[in-house]
Amino acid sequence: MSQALQQKKSKKEYKAKSDGTDRSSVFVSQKGTLMKRSEVREHIFRILFCVEFCEKEEFEDQVELYFHGHENINEKTQKEITEKTENLIEHLDEIDEQISAHTNAWNLERLGKAELSILRLATYEILLDRTGAKKSKRSMKAVELAKKILQ
Repeated sequence: MSQALQQKKSKKEYKAKSDGTDRSSVFVSQKGTLMKRSEVREHIFRILFCVEFCEKEEFEDQVELYFHGHENINEKTQKEITEKTENLIEHLDEIDEQISAHTNAWNLERLGKAELSILRLATYEILLDRTGAKKSKRSMKAVELAKKILQ
């Protein structure tokens, strides 16, 4: 069975499920398995977290290394993850200003790297990202990610 046919079959099987998930929030990975936006968000978080420990100039190398270890992510999804992460990093100063304005008596250096990465991703999704979940649900998605990552 060809890869395209497998992906089409997987999509049909997914549509047949009655789990209430919005089909627009799903990506098909290289092996035909489904990748939800929450999984995409988690990959963006992981790359953003890795970038915390290197210079911004090394971003492309870090992304390449990340995807080398996650070969099951198809090129289209890799491109979206990379574009969103690049856009987030481009707006990092603006995002950090917003976070700093709402963290009383805490500067960004005092926050843990994982917590800061989650806050940055959530702030980016709420203020700048025009895709994915509705604005009203984006903060809830960040809380879900924090629960999963920080346990």
